Amino acid sequence: MQNKLTIIRGAGDLASGVAHRLVRSGFPVVMIELPEPLVIRRTVSFAEAVFSGKCTVEDITAELAVTNNDIHKFLEAGKIPIVADPSLYPLKALHPAAVVDATLAKKNIGTTIDDAPIVIGLGPGFTAGVDVHAIIETQRGHNLGKVILQGQAEPNTGIPGEIGGYSAERVLRSPGSGILNAVREIGDSVEKGETVALVDDLPLYATISGVLRGMLHSNLKVTPGMKVGDIDPRHRREYCFTISDKARAIAGGVLEAYLFLQRRL
Repeated sequence: MQNKLTIIRGAGDLASGVAHRLVRSGFPVVMIELPEPLVIRRTVSFAEAVFSGKCTVEDITAELAVTNNDIHKFLEAGKIPIVADPSLYPLKALHPAAVVDATLAKKNIGTTIDDAPIVIGLGPGFTAGVDVHAIIETQRGHNLGKVILQGQAEPNTGIPGEIGGYSAERVLRSPGSGILNAVREIGDSVEKGETVALVDDLPLYATISGVLRGMLHSNLKVTPGMKVGDIDPRHRREYCFTISDKARAIAGGVLEAYLFLQRRL
């Protein structure tokens, strides 16, 4: 198990798609998250285990690991240990075979090519051959999921990908500073103009009609304009609870890069 252990930084929906693919392919995975993850698509993100202690995405279960014994116990059970430790303790102690930076920070926040024999970054912010061995393209389009062994991924456009004919309109942003409290649940059908959450006393209105696909965990502090949720205009509730096409494409790229680099080693 030690020879294939992979640490994934981040446990949002794209990181979780990668973790799911690797675990299904026989690679044990440990994920590192923040103590209060700012994850929108919580129903398909292993980061939810930080709040609830345990969560399952498409038959793969993650549990919050508090001790080193927890990590090994969950790995032996075929589960994903989630470590809510920004100091990256597992990275230093477990000597993984591979590290995947799936924070999607649009910049490198501390990953180095010496973190493991195989280091893979998702999206912009990395240079293949300098701070990672490979990059996976995360921009929707022809190259989504492509393995990049030299150079960089496409730059961040700041424009959300189009779904059902909508792009920026489907994103829900905080109307002010305060504590977020959801009024509607992920998976609910909502109408444009309907109140879906409150930030202190300020209402957050649905920007379009559709299904509420994502929402930050309630009781988190948010700031004006911060992304706090999104609406899927396709009106398919099941999409809220299954790994997305984008996450699966990126996960396939990670698995390809992992096997290619492993063979090269």
